[in-house]
Formats: sequence, structure tokens, C-alpha cells
Amino acid sequence: MDFSVVPFGKPRGERADAVRNREHLLRTAREMIEEHGVPKVTMDGLAERAGLGKGTVFRRFGTRAGIFQALLDADERQFQERVLSGPPPLGPGADPVERLVAYGRARVAFLVDHHAIARAAIDRDEPALVGDASLTQLHLRMLLRQCAPMPNLEGVVVQLTAALEGPLLLVLSRPTPDAGTASEINGFLGDAWQTLIERLVR
Repeated sequence: MDFSVVPFGKPRGERADAVRNREHLLRTAREMIEEHGVPKVTMDGLAERAGLGKGTVFRRFGTRAGIFQALLDADERQFQERVLSGPPPLGPGADPVERLVAYGRARVAFLVDHHAIARAAIDRDEPALVGDASLTQLHLRMLLRQCAPMPNLEGVVVQLTAALEGPLLLVLSRPTPDAGTASEINGFLGDAWQTLIERLVR
């Protein structure tokens, strides 16, 4: 399956200085998140910390949500690279059932780890979409076709994609006093995904 159709990355023809500014701003935003948390990252604060003009930040990201959308985009590209060419079982070379389990576990971990950034990336006027469901659908469809024949394949792909990409996962991963650590959440959701896949294909 060719994932090259999935749009990622900076626009073609971007100037070298613009690329440098973008990468510098993203690195700076990550530093601010690590030090102070997502709520403390603002357009003005990012410009000051990065040593760039406010206009540069506004032109690059448009809104505060645009900062986090860019961070998610960069991390989605890295996730895609792990799926396409990383070591098995997430990457090529493993049994399709193993790859399905590994993909679900990795995707759960990605969404849980990025839940604060994903929430901040949602503009009030935009739909609440999280992650790249198109990649998940393509990948699940490819792997399920390599397993035993299955009725209603397309519907199953949609249902499994919803299990990984739906807003419910963000709600489950929101930190609360009784929600558990990120590792615990990754564990029980990942285990549930593995149970679902093994019951489905075996």
C-alpha cells in the first residue's frame, strides 16, 4: 500500500529562511511545553522566547491553535515514517496480525501522549478532529486484507479506525484524579485493542 498520497510536510517552494524559522519556532514551542505545559504557550510568548517578531509567528501559524497543529503535523510525519519503514512489528516484516496489534498500541500511545497538544490544536470554528484517520484507514485495510477473508471489510475498517481516532480516546486520556498515569492508560487501552484484533482475526 502506498501511503505517499497522505499529505504531510511543508509546502513546496518554501524559502530556506522560512524553513529555518519554522523549525526554530517548533523547537522553541516544544521547550516551552516541556517547561511550563501547553496552557502557558502563547503567540506573544513564543515570539519572545524564540527571539523573532510577533508578525513572523502570526504569519507562520495564524492562530495559537496553528502552533499546535504544526507540532502535531511534524509528529504525525515521524509516526508515519515508523509505520512505513521502521522496524517490525510496527514497520514492515512482521505477521499482519502482529502489525495490527502493534499499530493499535502505538497509535493509542501517540494519541494519549499528544492529548494536550491535540486539544490545543482545535480552533473553536473547526471540527474536533484528532490525528490522521486517513493513514489509519489505509493501514488497517491493507493488513486486514492480508489476514483471512472477512465479510464487511470496509465497515470493519471504519469501526476500528473510530476506536483509535475518535474523540472518545481524548476524553479517556484526559488527566483526572482517577484516570491513572499515561502508562496505565496506554496499557489498558492497548490491551483492549489487542483483545479486539485477536478475537476478530483468529
